[in-house]
Amino acid sequence: MRLELGRITIKDVQFGEKTEVRDGKLSINKAELEGLLAEDPNIASVELDLAKPGDDVRIIPVKDVIEPRVKVEGPGGIFPGFISKVDTVGSGRTHALSGVAVVTTGKIVGFQEGIIDMTGPEAEYTPFSQTLNVVVKVTPVEDLSQHKHEYTVRMAGLKAAAYLGDAGRDIEPDKLEVYELGAVPETAAKYPGLPKVVYLYMLQSQGLLHDTYVYGVDAKKIIPSIMSPMEIMDGAIVSGNCVSACDKNTTYHHQNNPVISRLFARHGKDLCFLGVVISNENVTLADKERSSSYAAKLVQMLGADGAIITEEGFGNPDTDLIMNCRKLEEMGIKTVLITDEFAGRDGASQSLADAVPVANAVVSAGNANEVIELPPRGKIIGDLKTVEVIAGGFAGSLNPDGSIKVEIQALTGATNELGFGKLRGEGY
Repeated sequence: MRLELGRITIKDVQFGEKTEVRDGKLSINKAELEGLLAEDPNIASVELDLAKPGDDVRIIPVKDVIEPRVKVEGPGGIFPGFISKVDTVGSGRTHALSGVAVVTTGKIVGFQEGIIDMTGPEAEYTPFSQTLNVVVKVTPVEDLSQHKHEYTVRMAGLKAAAYLGDAGRDIEPDKLEVYELGAVPETAAKYPGLPKVVYLYMLQSQGLLHDTYVYGVDAKKIIPSIMSPMEIMDGAIVSGNCVSACDKNTTYHHQNNPVISRLFARHGKDLCFLGVVISNENVTLADKERSSSYAAKLVQMLGADGAIITEEGFGNPDTDLIMNCRKLEEMGIKTVLITDEFAGRDGASQSLADAVPVANAVVSAGNANEVIELPPRGKIIGDLKTVEVIAGGFAGSLNPDGSIKVEIQALTGATNELGFGKLRGEGY
């Protein structure tokens, strides 16, 4: 399988008469896109706005972030199972509007949605202060259930990203990245002297608005599965959850997973990258045991010497993380964990809800309980009052002058467990 990912560098975005990319600028027909999204009968109104790096803007509550893309050549299409029919993606050619992100906001869905500030010291905590954001504010019809509300906002974001991505269909990319991985026996034989590594990718799937979708299927309905890393990079996984904003994997994170890109960068040099096993995160002990055993079996069957495991969320999923680690280590497969910490505001509490002695190679993405004060911003896109109910906020978070005090848990992507951010901790 071979994927060509053409990145079209976008330097500015603006509203205009025609949706097009020209000379590194994205122009958007606002009325056309708003009209397209408003066709959903579950949407009472939709409003587009722009937020650029350095703008005196705060976006709250953030639901999802998505990179606009278009499938140019090869099988499948964008966001299979949602926007396109369910064909296997991960090969051919896809164009991405690099530097642009669709950000969805509006009436709060769940309590674990986030904040993006486009300027100030707090902007350093989120990578999406550095993207040109096309913000889609959705107001659903009255009395819509939470799950239908979440689905409606999710689909609006995906539709907007597909609409914008199509503007890059006939544009020559500024950069062409090529990712290729053959069958496992062929790949392993090609690099006999290098350690063989598998990536175990944990997906949030605990229900109650804690969902992730694989080819349109809720991940809690699947058993662990082998996937090509190119499928993931080509939009096969979509976020649909309301876990804490700090370590939530938005759709943008799945599209641009840094663990996958770093493994490709080192493939054939100091390691042999065999592929990805996706695993769900479960609620009951029996389901956790089943899923972790099955995931470990698949990693072993692929012939891995080592594995990297990433978690999504915290607390209950820590048990899945540690089970995966323990079972792989018992098979003789060395593991490295990437996670964040909830160690209390003073950093003195136990970082994870579970632990085991063999989990001795851990990379921390930071302590999500750290408290930060955010000054008032000149423009709010969304609803600032939700800061007192989102995870990381609390009664009294919002001050009369519009400044807020929250844990960094409330900042979108602040302690992302793929390492997609600027915070770092010591490996231990």
